[in-house]
Amino acid sequence: MAKTNTEDYLRMYAQMVRIRTFEDTANQLYLSAKMPGLTHMYSGEEAVAVGICEALTTSDRITSTHRGHGHCVAKGAAFKEMFCELLGKEEGYCRGKGGSMHIADQSNGNLGANAIVGGSMGIATGSAFTAKMLGRDDVTVCFFGDGATAQGLMYEVMNMAALWQLPVIYACENNGYSEYTATAEIAAGSITARAEAFGIEAHQVDGQDVLAVNTLAQDLVARARKGEGPFFIELMTYRYHGHHVGDINREYYRSKDEERDWKDNRDPIVKFRGWLVDQGVATEAEIEAMNAQIKQDAAEAVDYALNARYPAESEVDMHVYADIEHALAPHTA
Repeated sequence: MAKTNTEDYLRMYAQMVRIRTFEDTANQLYLSAKMPGLTHMYSGEEAVAVGICEALTTSDRITSTHRGHGHCVAKGAAFKEMFCELLGKEEGYCRGKGGSMHIADQSNGNLGANAIVGGSMGIATGSAFTAKMLGRDDVTVCFFGDGATAQGLMYEVMNMAALWQLPVIYACENNGYSEYTATAEIAAGSITARAEAFGIEAHQVDGQDVLAVNTLAQDLVARARKGEGPFFIELMTYRYHGHHVGDINREYYRSKDEERDWKDNRDPIVKFRGWLVDQGVATEAEIEAMNAQIKQDAAEAVDYALNARYPAESEVDMHVYADIEHALAPHTA
């Protein structure tokens, strides 16, 4: 069942606000020409990452997407190291070499974002296979978008996962668009039925309701630990920004009214905040204080990252090439 105590509720709310704050700040870094390259905003989808990751332990693993900041934050990453990574600094999670679309946090079980659509599906399934072969009860969650359901890799790995009953949960974040095209125009039939064709139990849930997401995730993660996996979840959600930060004029593929309706009536943070107040979990003043502290944390992390050092030139080929001679050398007992 979903988490049910005050501390858990407040942490879930704080994590969603941390994601939104991180994204707002990253967007400003891009607009002010302080951050190199493009990035893809997760704003609007916070309840998905938080609802699922709150059901996981540190040793459980996730794989992410090109829109991966939210998953990274939800799995326990720190602002300072994340902003250092986006700004190419050596104190970043990947020493500034991964950037926005390849950020990873091994210490918290995040195997990494992936710029290839659906590219992490094989990694997640391999992670689950490893856990099963080693007799561990770790669960892996594979986040991907609705557009990735067009990738053949998804069907190959789901077939393997179903045959071997792997502890993996495929989490499809259906935000209504595959880049600039409506999902209905690229995905024929039912997305959940695609998983069911392999005998995989599939669910659809409101991705704007963090408690609904968490309730389902808690149940499926517990069952996956007992060897009942794999599972598939389609989470109905929405991205507030364009496909990437440079996608500003979106009128040619979705309307302003549609965006306004999702923001005004289905925002996951606003909905959960209202619930917390109605249930007496927190007051408006307490929530405002929490929001202010998170904004301050982000501002301090950005200031630190902007002034942090870049990697040394000597690192240019570090983590790029394998030491083949060492790998192929005969091992002695």
